[in-house]
Amino acid sequence: MTFKFFDKLSQNFIELLNDKDDYNVIIEIQNKEKSFTAHSNILKYRSPYFRKELENVQPNENNIKTINKSNISAQIFDFILKYIYGGIVNLENVETRFIFDLMLAANEFELKELTDKLETLLIDTKASWLKTYFSLIYRTIFNENNFKNLENYCNDIIAKHPNIIFDSSDFTSFPESALVSILKRDDLQMEEVKIWDYVIKWGISQNHTLPTNLEEWSKEDFLTLKTTLQQCLPLIRYFQISNAEIFDKIRPYKKLLDKQLWLDIHQNLAVPDRPVKSIILPARSTVVTELPPRAEEPKEPFSTIISEEHAAEISSWIDRKTTTYSTTNIPYKFELILRGTRDGFSPQTFWNICHGYANTVVIVKVKGTDEVLGGYNPLTWDNTYTYNNAWNIFTLREIKDSFIFSLKNGDIQNSFLSRVKNALNIFFSGGFQKKYGPNFGDFYLFSEKSDFTLDNVNYCDNAKFYEKPIRSPSGRFSIVDYEVFKLVEILK
Repeated sequence: MTFKFFDKLSQNFIELLNDKDDYNVIIEIQNKEKSFTAHSNILKYRSPYFRKELENVQPNENNIKTINKSNISAQIFDFILKYIYGGIVNLENVETRFIFDLMLAANEFELKELTDKLETLLIDTKASWLKTYFSLIYRTIFNENNFKNLENYCNDIIAKHPNIIFDSSDFTSFPESALVSILKRDDLQMEEVKIWDYVIKWGISQNHTLPTNLEEWSKEDFLTLKTTLQQCLPLIRYFQISNAEIFDKIRPYKKLLDKQLWLDIHQNLAVPDRPVKSIILPARSTVVTELPPRAEEPKEPFSTIISEEHAAEISSWIDRKTTTYSTTNIPYKFELILRGTRDGFSPQTFWNICHGYANTVVIVKVKGTDEVLGGYNPLTWDNTYTYNNAWNIFTLREIKDSFIFSLKNGDIQNSFLSRVKNALNIFFSGGFQKKYGPNFGDFYLFSEKSDFTLDNVNYCDNAKFYEKPIRSPSGRFSIVDYEVFKLVEILK
């Protein structure tokens, strides 16, 4: 039998880190504006990076070695040291960008266990952020060239949505390794001739001395471009390009290709059944978007209050579309995070569950009617505010996208949308959370009895903050249920 006491061991080593008496290493960061003390034996046994660094640093007269790391923040390095000493990384209340930067630092210090853990965390729980900052992430992981899981994750997205990269403003500055990696994909969903065009565009951009007019190119100019694209050219599926496209797109750059390959392409145009000497790469597979018919399995509806048609309408309002999305083309997934009949109707329950969520839709079913009311909040619900700062003032840019609405339902013949007109003092939080639930200013849930269904004091007002009232007559009402959804953008 083996007993393991890692918690106490971790605590003792953290105490050692904080002990300033016996250190023999100083790490200076941020251009020597901040320094940390440490112990060489712990550093070199926990990090291959520090083992190599310490071997190359000469101690001073007090037998202390100094390492300079100007490219890392104090907060990041504090996390790194706590991991090295105690095996602890507390990521509560940190931004996703901080997790990403911490992963890069862990990789630099060759802390593979931590690097892999953070990489997996980003993929599993931060997909929305990864898509928002896709270009930055894609460029970074290929520059570092040590994040295979993220590389595969990104390439899976690019294979389905290649324009994310190819049509980006900074496409021509992407690392060659990133371009080669995606060109290798058999499932890249793009016409081969367009892939060729982008490869040529990327190659030319790497050589600013090439003439703008192709007719002015010399033999040396073609050789320069061929050298630049030597890793990319073999990955083009030339034999999957049409005759007209070969003539219009490939022929002007035929000097980039090996003589045998060009002869084989030319032969294939004239005699397609005759074998060629060049390697023929398989055609890229095309994703079938329509699934074969199958027996429908009953599934739980995403909402007990609204329909897919309602979700499509709300999504159209969010994106300010003049026409309503179809139910098959809704760009958001409505992820239920709270349902009153499941989780309870206490105001505090709302703040406990919805704290930290942004881009949310609140849906309310009014008691005794067919009315469905709601509101969209692009900002984050925050239960940390005190009574004195419970009225939050957000920027016009952020708040302008908020709206409230009523939906066509049963005897209700039309939907009504009301966009925010007064961008200040819209959302309650903090000191009011014992009585107030979701609050949009002109529309909110409220209860003195700690149950929105009991005291008939939920409220719709007469357009103080929004363009028009969503309920007539305005005033108090009771509810039978309410739901809160987090909206997750779907790449189409």
